Amino acid sequence: MGLLDSFGALVSSIIASIVLLLFAIASFFLTVFIVQVGAGLAGYSPSGDFVVLSAAVLATGAIVAGATPMTSLSGGHN
Repeated sequence: MGLLDSFGALVSSIIASIVLLLFAIASFFLTVFIVQVGAGLAGYSPSGDFVVLSAAVLATGAIVAGATPMTSLSGGHN
C-alpha cells in the first residue's frame, strides 16, 4: 500500500503544480488588463512592451509576497 500512497501523493502534487501555474498565468493576464486600463485612464498610451513589463513586475511581486511568511507581522516566533 505504501507504493500506491506515494503515487497518489505524486499525482496530487503534479495536479496542484498545474493549477498554480494556470492561476499565475490568469493573474498575469488580469494584471496586463489592469495596467493597460490604468494607463489609459491616466492619459498615457504606452507600447505593449512597457505594459507587459510592468504587469510582469507586478505579478512577480504578488507571487513573491504571497509566498513570503509573514510571521513578523503576526507576532509569531519561529
